[in-house]
Amino acid sequence: MSEPEDPEVVDLLQQLIRNRCVNDGSETSGHEVRSTELLADLLSRSGADLERYEPTPGRGSLVARIEGTDPEAPSLCYLGHTDVVPANEDTWSRDPFGGELLDGEVWGRGAIDMLNLTASMSLAFARLARAGWRPRGTLVLAAVADEEALGSHGAGWLVEHAAAAVTTDYLLTETGGMPMPTPGGKLLPVPVAEKGSCWCRLRVRGEAGHASMPFHADNALSTAAEVVRRLAGHRPAPEINDTWKAMVDAMAWPPEMTEALLDPARLDVALEELAASDLGLAREAHACTHTTIAPTIVHGGSKINTIPDRVELDLDIRTLPGWGLQDVREMIGDALGDLAARVDIVEALGDPATSSLSATPLWDRLATLAAAFHPDGRLVPTLQVGATDARFFRRKGTVCYGFGMFSERIGYDRFGAMFHGDDERIDVGSLAWSAAAFEQLARDFLGR
Repeated sequence: MSEPEDPEVVDLLQQLIRNRCVNDGSETSGHEVRSTELLADLLSRSGADLERYEPTPGRGSLVARIEGTDPEAPSLCYLGHTDVVPANEDTWSRDPFGGELLDGEVWGRGAIDMLNLTASMSLAFARLARAGWRPRGTLVLAAVADEEALGSHGAGWLVEHAAAAVTTDYLLTETGGMPMPTPGGKLLPVPVAEKGSCWCRLRVRGEAGHASMPFHADNALSTAAEVVRRLAGHRPAPEINDTWKAMVDAMAWPPEMTEALLDPARLDVALEELAASDLGLAREAHACTHTTIAPTIVHGGSKINTIPDRVELDLDIRTLPGWGLQDVREMIGDALGDLAARVDIVEALGDPATSSLSATPLWDRLATLAAAFHPDGRLVPTLQVGATDARFFRRKGTVCYGFGMFSERIGYDRFGAMFHGDDERIDVGSLAWSAAAFEQLARDFLGR
């Protein structure tokens, strides 16, 4: 299939980027109502049923519905978020909020994560509504706030306070369908599960004193430096899960590599070898098979001439299926060793891993649809190593997958590197393909 252009979806993505809905994690950031109003204007002209939700001022979400004619038919939700993470304008080649179209690519924060799919889903929904399409099963579009933090102002709030508006049998969100070349042929990874997340704050204790006399001082910052070193170097034991096994089998590496990637005793050595030739894949493989710790923020010190008596460290911990908060606490203790007595866990917010079955009618329909765009590709279930809003819906019984339809212009490694990275951009062919795929999928899966 050729790669068409779709000016309407390009324009919509550019506007979403320019709305600058930056979520820094604070309650007053995001301002997603800007994009809620933009999408509401698009969808109101299509005749769809719309509901706006704003649990916190400025943190707007939008839900649109095309009601089905058969209550027994399956229902489907397209779930996109409108917020984006901050961007350092000094390290970008272009304005991260300019939404510029250059050489067939739209540049800007959120172009990959996930305004491209939010735009494609919204436009597909609008086109179906404009056409007067009336399916057997209900189609829902949810464009939500706050995905880039905890979802408490967006999907999490909707599931708890407006469940009837957003609950469906099936749901699609970010982000699958990026073609991945492997020795076993072209694969189209589709996340059917995601790791859990645990955001922890540690407090490292010391004793205040005058910085002019540091000899034998109990400097909390010096201790914190060693704490960070130990946490960053900690290597929890690898775990081989069914989703990872399916991925490795589909890749069809030479037998020796395949066996090593599926053997907990040999996996870490194999990943070091893989990193020498494909660092991006090695990082993803490591994340799929290990609970990970990433120290990300340090808070400490009060004055340049005062030895700090405490320093706080924020950790981003991503847990494999089966892990709970107690497991995380034990892992931190193992990593710190004799320093554990100097460190308190003062905050720990945990979301356990979630998963959906891949043996479903929606999976079969996605496989058929993908073959029209990538005749030489095949779907493979994967574990999403980052968090998405799908977790809220899986816990209510909804089958959730990550899905989009992407061209091969932006390679798999580069695509992954642009999540929360610099110079984020998406090609116009992928935008057009995704919009067309979401429209066709609704027609095929929900019927007339």
